[in-house]
Amino acid sequence: MPRAFALALALLLALPGSLATPLAAQEPVPAVADAPTPLEERSLQVVMLLNGEAIPEDVFSREFQAAIPAAQIKALSASFVAQFGAAVAVDLLSPRDGTRAVLHIRFERGLAKGSIAIEPAQENRVSELLFTSVDSLAVAGDTPDKIAADLAALPGTVNAWFAPLDGGAPVIAIGADKPLALGSTFKLYVLAALAEDVKAGRRKWSDVVPLTEKSYPSGRLQDWPQGAPLTLYTLASLMISISDNTATDQLITVLGRERILKLMKDSGHANPGANDPFLTTRELFVLKTMDPAFLDRWRTKSPDAITAAEVLMQVANPSLDEVNAAFAQGPKAIDIEWFASPADLAKLLAHMRKTADPAVFAIMAINPSATPTIKANWPYAGFKGGSEPGVMNLTWLLTDKAGRDWVLTLGWNNPAAALDEGKLEGIAQRILLLPH
Repeated sequence: MPRAFALALALLLALPGSLATPLAAQEPVPAVADAPTPLEERSLQVVMLLNGEAIPEDVFSREFQAAIPAAQIKALSASFVAQFGAAVAVDLLSPRDGTRAVLHIRFERGLAKGSIAIEPAQENRVSELLFTSVDSLAVAGDTPDKIAADLAALPGTVNAWFAPLDGGAPVIAIGADKPLALGSTFKLYVLAALAEDVKAGRRKWSDVVPLTEKSYPSGRLQDWPQGAPLTLYTLASLMISISDNTATDQLITVLGRERILKLMKDSGHANPGANDPFLTTRELFVLKTMDPAFLDRWRTKSPDAITAAEVLMQVANPSLDEVNAAFAQGPKAIDIEWFASPADLAKLLAHMRKTADPAVFAIMAINPSATPTIKANWPYAGFKGGSEPGVMNLTWLLTDKAGRDWVLTLGWNNPAAALDEGKLEGIAQRILLLPH
């Protein structure tokens, strides 16, 4: 399902209202020869849990388990390990009353900071576990060749491009001309068309339009009143920062499909026709709820099939449950999507640097999907990503400390199975930490 993609920077596993006043990080607890305290034992068990060597039912209090399902805890733990590697060490800082402490967990490629608390009345089970930040750590001896090999080993089809935007030699290049489904990364083309119109004086960021379109989450505007006044800047910011689908469809309506297809062509996209007709997010959702026979008709792109589909989009109004069900069984018709290759996306970003109003780059940086260490490595990071079952894309426009622009784009498609998104996120972090 097209949605916002953000690199995980924080994980909250705590009961509602259980967050205590933050504890000041001080010196680690000195190592002692005595037996571990209950708090130390439970913190070590959290490490085991993250690595899949313990189960939530053996770790957490009754109230915690009632608030956070075991399946969700396991999924979040697996996502952590996929991105940052195995958990390898734990430190407790500023222990309070033997039941609460600041918690630092070191992963192979990251450091998580937060807090932990235990409940003595329940066999010292964990009653609170809060990670407030996770920062990436460079992998000793990591190289572009190792990273490229890990990308190539992912099941399905992968493309990748990490290179200076001005055409310098790529650091990583896999399938540079191979188009893949983008998920919500397609919204960069909508953004580029709008920003170009603003720079040319055809529109202003402050222009106000009424909300007439409604799509499905991700986003918030689907719940706003019909006719609500919104500036183009607000729509663009929501479209990029939280991947608001209703904001996207509103901008497509304002700009027009042909305008966006023209931008694709002008930016150097090798095959804009692969995205014609240019779908709104709502149209994609509705199409995914259709039976295979209807989808086969759509794929012909004959005038009759397209006309029938256009009528359907006007009358069909599946519920959110029906839309979610269409994506619940894994990848469905991922050939019905928006498509671009790494070369296309690099050309788009280079085109935007030349033709887009500069304010657009602040919009792209609202949610840079980067940890503090990565931000220190790249003074500017603008990001858009997207996914649905079987589809994932991560694309950054980056500026290094010397002021040179770079592009990192990673695509992954697999029509046979849902993707382990944490794996691609983890690889992206490794690339962003490479010397450059």
